Amino acid sequence: MSDRLPSIEGRASWVAACVTLAILSISYGSPLLIVVGLKPIQEALGTDRSVIALAGSLVWVGTGIGGIPMGWLADRIGIRAVVAIGALMIALGLAISTIGGTAPLYLGHGLLIGLIGNGAVYAPLLIYISRWFDRRRGTAIALISSGQYIAGVFWPSVFERGIAAFGWQTTMLAFAAVTVICILPMVLLLRPVPKPISAGPAVVAGRDRSVLGLRPNLVQALICVAVFCCCIPMAIPSSHIVAYCSDIGISPVRGAAMLSVLLGCAFISRQFWGAMADRLGGLRTVMAGSACQAAAIGAFLITQNEAGLFVIAGIYGLGFSGIIPSYAVAIRDLFPSAEASWRIPALLFTGMSGMAVGSWLAGWIFDYFGTYAPAFATGVLFNLLNLVVIGFLVIRLPRRQAPALAPA
Repeated sequence: MSDRLPSIEGRASWVAACVTLAILSISYGSPLLIVVGLKPIQEALGTDRSVIALAGSLVWVGTGIGGIPMGWLADRIGIRAVVAIGALMIALGLAISTIGGTAPLYLGHGLLIGLIGNGAVYAPLLIYISRWFDRRRGTAIALISSGQYIAGVFWPSVFERGIAAFGWQTTMLAFAAVTVICILPMVLLLRPVPKPISAGPAVVAGRDRSVLGLRPNLVQALICVAVFCCCIPMAIPSSHIVAYCSDIGISPVRGAAMLSVLLGCAFISRQFWGAMADRLGGLRTVMAGSACQAAAIGAFLITQNEAGLFVIAGIYGLGFSGIIPSYAVAIRDLFPSAEASWRIPALLFTGMSGMAVGSWLAGWIFDYFGTYAPAFATGVLFNLLNLVVIGFLVIRLPRRQAPALAPA
């Protein structure tokens, strides 16, 4: 898109993006508590690892489902109110999870941290920021989505030390307080979105409109199938790497550091993938990132050496990090802005459902085989299926031309 065309972007756009990044850097810490504390929580509750992993999966399912009504609600009562509700529910969910037993853990994580908590934070904020940008939308979405990785770099080591010193329940309660104290003041900095400026031909709405020569909802369905298949393998290292390291004799401290390396590399490379999406379009960027993810997750099968795993974790982070933001960019590339409030949350729901399945499935496979190798192999297979679906859509894109961004 030419910089000479009218644009809604300005200093206020980047202020909104930075505030959103800060909020997500805190809210995304909540799902990491159960990742870092997987073994201690399992031992405290005296149950299988897959049972505890399911609580982490419910966070992703709840976040995905919750994003659909919360995206709609944010358009009606405002982004400030919805995000404030989400922060309070995350804190309440963490508190309830400390009661003990699997039922409070599932209720706290699935309903409160996931459905009403992060469901009211991530999808509404992603839609909010996508409407602040029309030239550098991919870069902006990549930036705010990096809140997950900032959380992944900072919080795992804090949580590991907190759990070792004070126990997992006290650590959850402390983070609940951090969530409320930090997020609620930042919500006040979220300003209303400016009115859109038409910056080129708008996407034609209506029943007869086609997308890539197909019916619009068919394209949406194919993209949702693709994101589900790529999020299953995406969840396996990020949800189980600390427990995996412990199983093969690497200390939990080093395992948490490995998770931080993975997510730190993801944060750095996500900015590259965002700029790539601005130049090439969302779908092409998804395909490139998915191919990198498939190669990296396969590499977990070839070594159990600590140094080698640190290298593979870093490469994996560099490869997979741009996939989810690029899917959101693809939705905005292909569909009108007015449809973003339900199409993006529907996309995120299927993606987070894939994350949930991947997290739980890896735990179940470990319980059955006593090793994570079959789980990594399963992840490679799902990743290849994703590449088939995305490849079908990419070959239908206009040659030598990235899709024109729909107006903000």
